[in-house]
This record gives sequence, C-alpha cells and structure tokens, in this order.
Amino acid sequence: MTQQKQQNGSIIAIVTMWILFAMISFVTNLAAPIGVIWKNQPELAGSNFLGMLGNMMNFLAYLFMGIPAGKMLVKFGYKKTALAAIAVGFLGVLIQFLSGTLGVGSTLFSLPLNFYVYLLGAFVSGFSVCMLNTVVNPMLNLLGGGGNKGNQLIQIGGTFNSLTGTLTPMFVGSLIGMVTLETAITDVNPVLMTAMGVFAVAFILLSFIPIADPDADKKKGKEIVYERSPWAFRHFVLGTIAIFVYVGVEIGIQGTLNFYLSDVTDKGAGLDPALATTIGGFVAGTYWFMMMIGRFLGSLVGGKVSSRAMLTVASGLGTLLVLLAIYLPKTVLTSMPVFTGSSFDMVQVPIAALLLVLCGLCTSIMWGGIFNLATEGLGKYTAAGSGIFMMMVVGGGVLPLVQNWIADISTYMTSYWVIVVALLYMLYYALIGSKNVNKDIPVD
Repeated sequence: MTQQKQQNGSIIAIVTMWILFAMISFVTNLAAPIGVIWKNQPELAGSNFLGMLGNMMNFLAYLFMGIPAGKMLVKFGYKKTALAAIAVGFLGVLIQFLSGTLGVGSTLFSLPLNFYVYLLGAFVSGFSVCMLNTVVNPMLNLLGGGGNKGNQLIQIGGTFNSLTGTLTPMFVGSLIGMVTLETAITDVNPVLMTAMGVFAVAFILLSFIPIADPDADKKKGKEIVYERSPWAFRHFVLGTIAIFVYVGVEIGIQGTLNFYLSDVTDKGAGLDPALATTIGGFVAGTYWFMMMIGRFLGSLVGGKVSSRAMLTVASGLGTLLVLLAIYLPKTVLTSMPVFTGSSFDMVQVPIAALLLVLCGLCTSIMWGGIFNLATEGLGKYTAAGSGIFMMMVVGGGVLPLVQNWIADISTYMTSYWVIVVALLYMLYYALIGSKNVNKDIPVD
C-alpha cells in the first residue's frame, strides 16, 4: 500500500511539473508577438531592437533570479518554490495588462511611458518563469532517476511546453490582425486575462496537491554542506555556456522570423500588409509546433538514445538548415498553412521561413539534452547547479537583442549568423565539452 501511494504521488508530481512546463512557454512567448505592436508605435519608429526589449527584460530576470531561485529550492522545497513562482507570474502579467492604461499619452526619454510599464511587467514575469524552470527541470530529472529516463521526462514536459508555445503567437497574431499606428497593447488584453486566469487556477490546484521533494530523505536530519560548488565541474561550466546560447537560438529563430514576416517595408518578406502580422504569428507558432513534435519524438527515443547523440545530430542539422535559409533568396517561395481569419489557407512565404521553422525539430531536444549532460554526476550539487543554470538563460534575451540590432543595421537574414555561431558551439559541447572530467569530486 505504501509503495502504491508513493507511485501515485510520483505520477501526480510528474504531471504537475508538466503543467508548469506548459505555463513557462505561455508567458515567455507573449513577448515576441506583443513586440510587433510596440515596434510599430510611432515613438519606436519600427525598431526591431526596441521591439525585442520586452523579450530581453523577460530573460534578464534570469540573471538576477537564477541563483536565488536555486537557493529557494534548497531551503523551501519544490512545492513552495513553485507556488511563489505562480504568484509572481500573476503579478507580472497583471502589470503588462495595466500597461494598456497606465502612462498612456505620456513619454519619457522620447518613448511612451506605458512602454516602461510593459517592460517592468515583462521583467517580473521573467522572475516567475525562472523560478518555474528551476523547479521543473531538476524535479523531473530526479523523478526519472537521472540518465536517459530523467531526460525522457524532461522531453515529455517540453512537449507540453511547445504546445503552449505553438498556440500563443498564433492566438496573438490572429487577435492583432493588421498592425497599424492605432494598434495598441489593449488589443491583446484577452490573452493577458487568460494568462492571469491560468496562473490563478494553477495556484489553487497546486495548493491542494501533495508533492514531496524526490530527494527529501537525503536532506532529512542534516543540512547539505557544499564543500565546493557546481563550478568545480568542467562539463557543467561549459554546459552553462551551452544553455546561454541555446535559449538565444530558440527565441532568436522564431522571434526574428516573426518580425521579418510581419515587416511590410522593403526589408521584410514582402507579404500582404493586411495579413503579414497574422502570417508572422502563425509561422512562428508553427516553429513551436515543430518543437512539440520533436520533443514528443525525443520522449519516445530518449530512454534508448543518449543525450550526447541527440544533441550532436540536432545541432549539426540545425546549422545546415539555418545556412540554407541565409543563402536562399527571398524570391524563392513555398507554401505554408495559415489561419487567415476565417479559415486555414496555404500562403506563399520565402522558403527561408520553412527552413527556419524546421529548426524547431532540432532545438526541441536541446534543452533537456544540455541540462541532462551538464548536471549528470553533480549529485548534491544538482539543486544549486540548477539555479546557476537558470541564470544563464539570460541568453534568450541577449542573443535575440544582438540579432535584431544586426537586423536593424543590415538585413534579417544576415542576423542569423548569430544563430549559426551558437549552433556550432552546441555541436562542440555535444562532441567534446559535455564529457565529465571531474569524476573524482565527491558528490554524495
């Protein structure tokens, strides 16, 4: 009976972590489509750099919250940390919602005052997703017993993550329609209200779900003493760099693609101005759909194929796809399905869009693979290592910002060289950098 209760408790804990995984993507993927609205405001003058600032603020929070979140996990456990993260997430989305009314009509340093309110909301939301990431990844890895099984549970969680990632930009894109000077942040209020509702319901449900820390027995009766730190492990250090560039790749590919397709100037893809924003949102959503498929497939083979092999193939193939997207001219077109407002139609887009969308199959398994490789063999340093790992997720803000600065001064496709360099580093990490050369360090 006791064993049955433990198994049921583990199943409940796993499912709960998968739901939280989905919430992470829901909040994170609001930034790029909402950024399309902001970049087209007169005061922002169509700047891709400024349009991507909300995304930057979201990920900048990881830099400040990564280590504290890891310490919270060690001190308060998984459930309390998750509840705190959900409460903070509700607050962050609420502030973004209020940006539609607070400071409207006023400016500060030539930018709309409510734009700063929005950036604050994105920053607070970033605290939430950082804390949630700190909880779900190590808990799923531990519940799976580490190794391939732990990676498999993370890949399944990533499938739910990609599902919400697919729906969010599609929902926002169809809601906005054609972006004009009159388009305002209030046009996405239904999305923000939905997000707040999801957070509220999740907080209530999680409050009643019994979740025990997977490693509670190891902690009982004694405080964990860190003679060293996760930084003592070479493969972990290189893994933090890998996760920095990976998140930049994941966000940069689809975020910049959304901007490219939505841009109705000569720099853009040359789409119908009336449908460009909707097409951009749906194509970006298709990228996340590809990630969902990739993570589902990854969950099926994750118990049999090593994380190192999966990361090697994914980073190599991703590099090839991005290089093709860069070099093929935008006059070479292909068809992709898009919901145009009343029905799904096949629309013509540059073939680069399809190639970049297919990169979602490659990036889908990278997070779980890198996390699994970087934390393998850390033992009691895993929780603290997770906090440090989360700090480096700031790359999801830095790389896309650099990429869109390049897009401003050059072309969108030129900016994708940032992605190529990042993918090549992950290929190096998979082949060489992920090997644990510090096995002599005691971790019990």
